[in-house]
Amino acid sequence: MCKAKGLKLGVYDNPLWIHGPEETIIEGTDNITFKDLRYKQGEDNVLYPDADDGFWWVVASHKGAEEYIDGFFKYYKNLGVDFIRMDFLCYYENGYDRGMNAIKGKGYGRENYKLALQYICKAAKKYGVFTSLVMPNMHEDAALEREYGNMARIVGDTWSGGWHHVSNSDRGKVFEDWPSCGNMFDGFTHWSKYSGRGKMIMDGDFIRLNTFGSDAEKESVISLQLMAGGPVAIADVPGDSFANSDLKFCQNEEILALNKDGFAGKPLSDVLNSTNSQIWYGQMTNGDWVIGLFNREDSKQFRSVKFSDLGIEGKMKVRDLWKHADE
Repeated sequence: MCKAKGLKLGVYDNPLWIHGPEETIIEGTDNITFKDLRYKQGEDNVLYPDADDGFWWVVASHKGAEEYIDGFFKYYKNLGVDFIRMDFLCYYENGYDRGMNAIKGKGYGRENYKLALQYICKAAKKYGVFTSLVMPNMHEDAALEREYGNMARIVGDTWSGGWHHVSNSDRGKVFEDWPSCGNMFDGFTHWSKYSGRGKMIMDGDFIRLNTFGSDAEKESVISLQLMAGGPVAIADVPGDSFANSDLKFCQNEEILALNKDGFAGKPLSDVLNSTNSQIWYGQMTNGDWVIGLFNREDSKQFRSVKFSDLGIEGKMKVRDLWKHADE
């Protein structure tokens, strides 16, 4: 049904979650079962042995783990799924959720996490499935996530949405564990040093347009995601006060062209809370430059940038992508 409409199908699931009876034999193994993939007390070295896992996790170092993960992607690809969004990765790596200030799992350690991502990456490439890594710690400058994932969350959950999630939550702070940043702007700014065309996509989480207080805020959140190379995931649901007038923020072909082009811009500065972190720029594959001037403050602000600061020489035609007008 999706393909008939020109859509790609994505599924929320995790290849490290065990689905099915424990006695199920894993295809391609010598009678290794789902039970053999699970934590073994006294044998597996974990960070919090007494903690309760919220999921039946695959311990990546166990025999059969690679075959199980391969089978996961094979199964979904055969259904026509092109995208897998896998959650709670910090629970797997170190068992801790900073946002909840709580131990949420046994924590299978950095090496198991690395091995798991290696198996996931290998199988995803084999079957042509896009991977979205959710709640990753992004330790060591996101070394593992950048190497083995297509997209990774760089900010806490949207929850009630609004300007709080875009700009205000834990503003100006970067943390060691998940979530590394509390709002989209800080997340995109901090991780911009690793973003770029053809690199891992930085995921600012879902956009709930109905939660914003003005058209300017709605333009800002869409523009920010696109300037940073984000996924622009519109997540208003039936029952939300989503007005037909909001469709124009989702369907602006001129600004959505950035996404289609694989555009990923940079701020003039990656120093959080600096004025220059509110000025973003980048270049399209056709040579066009795109500049975003943002205001995170509670008062009117003046923003400007010299073309020469961006390496642009001479005169340029200028167009406002929201007004659809040449300036």
